[in-house]
Formats: sequence, structure tokens, C-alpha cells
Amino acid sequence: MDQHGIDPATVRGIAFDATCSLAVFTHDTNEPACVTGPDFSNRDGEDRNVVLWLDHRPVEETAKINATKHNLLRYVGGTMSIEMEVPKILWLKNHMKPEQFARCKFYDLTDALTHMATGNENRSFCSVVCKQGYLPVGVDGSVKGWQEDFLTTIGLEDLCKDNFKRMGGVNEVNGQYQSAGELAGTLSERAAQDMGLPAGIAVGSGVIDAYAGWIGTVGAKVKLSNHEVNPEEAKNHVSQAFTRLAAVAGTSTCHIAMSAQPHFVPGVWGPYKNVLIPEYWLAEGGQSATGEMLKHVIETHPAHQEALSIAESYNTNIYTYLNEKLREMKDEQDAPSVTWLGRHFFFYGDLFGNRSPVADPTMVGSVTGLSSDKSVNGLALYYYGAMESIALQTRQIIDTMNAKGHVISSVFMSGSQCQNDILMQLMATACDMPVLIPRYVTAAVVHGAAMLAVKAASVDKEGKSEPLWNIMDRMSKPGKAIHPTKDAVEKSLIMAKYKIFLQQCTQQQEWRNSINSSIEGWKSN
Repeated sequence: MDQHGIDPATVRGIAFDATCSLAVFTHDTNEPACVTGPDFSNRDGEDRNVVLWLDHRPVEETAKINATKHNLLRYVGGTMSIEMEVPKILWLKNHMKPEQFARCKFYDLTDALTHMATGNENRSFCSVVCKQGYLPVGVDGSVKGWQEDFLTTIGLEDLCKDNFKRMGGVNEVNGQYQSAGELAGTLSERAAQDMGLPAGIAVGSGVIDAYAGWIGTVGAKVKLSNHEVNPEEAKNHVSQAFTRLAAVAGTSTCHIAMSAQPHFVPGVWGPYKNVLIPEYWLAEGGQSATGEMLKHVIETHPAHQEALSIAESYNTNIYTYLNEKLREMKDEQDAPSVTWLGRHFFFYGDLFGNRSPVADPTMVGSVTGLSSDKSVNGLALYYYGAMESIALQTRQIIDTMNAKGHVISSVFMSGSQCQNDILMQLMATACDMPVLIPRYVTAAVVHGAAMLAVKAASVDKEGKSEPLWNIMDRMSKPGKAIHPTKDAVEKSLIMAKYKIFLQQCTQQQEWRNSINSSIEGWKSN
């Protein structure tokens, strides 16, 4: 605000988005509770009270949860991910002293920030439904939201006491749960002093960062043909969101789609009710590592340092340089397109496990087409293969979702990968649908959070606020559309590569099962 000369007195509302990480406080003193083992004593005074979503320590706890086959697991794609928060809570119980765990209360990080800003205990549907196993009242017979039999079965029966107070309570009994942007409270005096803002301004119910990306992108004004929208409704009607997949792409990629009815898709988290717009459902697919996978492929290649030095000499980043290198190779080989360069290079990119649609953290990568080429050209080809894999897996996720009832016909991107023109063109052609790049390429997530603040600040004396979709339609700026290639042969090549990609996915599972069967009962010393 200081940098841009914004008067704090002009701020009418704020809202938070954050990663889906677990934040822990003490329920008796409301202080940060240390989550760093082995003794959780906070000896260094750093008050580390957040368990990152990427913390994969609760392997046994996750297996125990999924072994219950509880009905609520239907609403997280069939199995609960190790990246969700219930496995982390159970891990803390299994490693903390009983008296330490007994003092803990739990928040998703977004709700923790809202709590710190307002002082109240409100929770967002986005946080608890998507990451903590909460089923909104009325969904599949849910009475209190939290499932007492589930928590008791997995060993977290102590969280059921006092109407689930340590998790946020029961809605409208001893707790308050809200959809995105609803008024969660006002900025407290203490928080206002810390933030340099006036006390009393509206604080909107927050969302997980990827969901803020959905809010910040899918309302963008773009020209799409009739088969890419719902022709029965106005082009700015909320139902148009059903056709739009928000892909929030950075280190990993989240794929979020909305629907009027619940669609159960194996390997895709959800369906989640009320998390963004009341009465609508959200589903979340994902790729565990996309940006991170590209980084890994580049940095582990023998030509990495040479390519990096050349990129620096041109005052650019290595991704832009490699894209230019691919175009240079195309011209040198008189190739019809960059895709032609990788026609016999088959890359399967689950280097960090598979989030969707296989939902198997043990999946790994594979390559067919390796050669002895250690040059920058060899690196560029490897890098191209990784980009192609990202695009083809996005097609796999969309096909899986549409087969179960979704009607996705366009992809609305956000995040750093939007700046990669070759990747975006591959995405459009592989998915056979337009890819939309937002006006604010790297700021779509915070743009979405700002819209939540607008909704909270719009609350009138009767407690009514402007619908979130209306705000999205009003505040979203026109984006840029990238369409699939019109070259029929190039389309044919990509579709042939897609069939092979699917074979790489299924064959890996078949080979793994075959080997596991052959060595059953055989253990290493």
C-alpha cells in the first residue's frame, strides 16, 4: 500500500487465500501450538504451528483412514489424500504427548488467518469441506457436518467432544460456516494495528489459493463459439462456469470445475457443496508437480549449466530460452511444427506420484526415446516431452471428468505457466478446446481474493451481499484465447501421442502389479 500510495482509510474489505495447510493453536490460550517434533516443545521459540500441505509424513495414518471405506470418502474422490488435513491431525495425535494434543484446536491456514484478523472462530466451507472431511448439513444425510463415526473409527474421537468445538463446532449451534466471501467479521483492533489498516473493516470468508484462482479467472470476458458455452443461457450467466475448467498452474496444477449437481469422479476430489457459491458443487483434479517437474527435468540434464549460461547471456530465463531453442531446431530441420520434433519421444511425467485421475502416489515417470545426446538440443527435446506430458495429462483429467457428467469445453489458466506459449498451445491442441489466459497472468489468485473482499464489503443493513458471480462478471477483465491448431496432421500426431500416453499410464500399473504378484512373500533382509 505504501509503494502504490494507497490510503488505508479507503480500504473497505479484505479477505484471505492460502495453501491448504494445517494451522494449530491452543484452545485455552489461543497461542500457536508447536507442530515440530520430536517433543513439540518449541525450544527455539519459532512457534512453528503450520503443517504444510506437501508434508507427506502421515503415510500410515492415510492408509488407516482409507481402509475405513467410510461413505464420506466418496466426496474426496474415493480416497483421502495424504495432502489433506485429517491425516496430519491424526499424525500429530500419534506423536504428541496426550496432554499436548489435548490443548490443540485446528484450522485450515485460510481460516487461521481469518481468525487472526477477526478474533472469531468462523470456518469457511472451502476449507473444511475440501480438506477436513466435513459434509455440509443435508448432504448424504449429514446432521452436524462433522462425521462422528468416522472420527471415532480412525482414533480422533476426542475431537467430537463439545460438539466438535476444537474443529470449529456445529454450524449455527456453537460455530459458523460460510461460503466464499460471506462476511466473517470485522478487522480487530490488534490485527488492524499489525496490518496498518482501520479497525472495523469487513473481512470476507476466505478460500484455498487454487479456489481463489477459479474466482479470479473463470469470469473473464472472452469470445467463445456456441459449442464452447451453454447456448441456452446468457454469456455471463453463472451456468457458463460449468463449461470452464480453471487450471491454476505453478509448482503443481489444480483443476477446478463447478456443476449444478454432484458428479462423483474417481481420482478427482469432491464433489464439494457450498464452497464457493451456495448450492453449487465443485470438483478438484490435479497434477502433483508440473512446474516442479519441468524444473527437475531441466536441472538434472547434463546440458543444464550450458543452457543456463546461454539464457543468462540473453538476459532471459531458461524456459524462454529453451522455447526459442525448440523453434530454432524446427527451422534447422525444416520441420512443420515444434510438435514434430518430439514425434518419437514419449514422456510420462508422474515423477512425484499421480493426484488425478489415478490417485496413486506411487506412480512414477517413464521415457521411451532416450538417446546418448547430452547437448542443449537433447535438453530441449527432453523439456518438450515434459511439456507435452503436462498437456496430455490435462486431457486425461478432462476426459475423466466429462465422462462422469461434467461439461468442460474450455480451460481458464492462471499462474506462471501461462507465460509459456509453447505449453499453452500444446494444452489447447491436446485438450481440443480453447485455453484462456487471464489479464492478470500471475495475480489471478490475489485478484480472486480481492473479489471476496468486495463481497464482504457489500453487505447491507439486512445482511444481504452482492452475489459472487456478479462480482466476478463485473471485475474480470478480457483475457486472451489460444485455440487448438488448425493443422489436421498436427492434431492427428497429438491424438496418437495421447493414446500412447494412456498406454504408458495403464501399462505402468499392470507391470507394477505383475512384479508385485511375482515377489509376493519375498522380503529383503
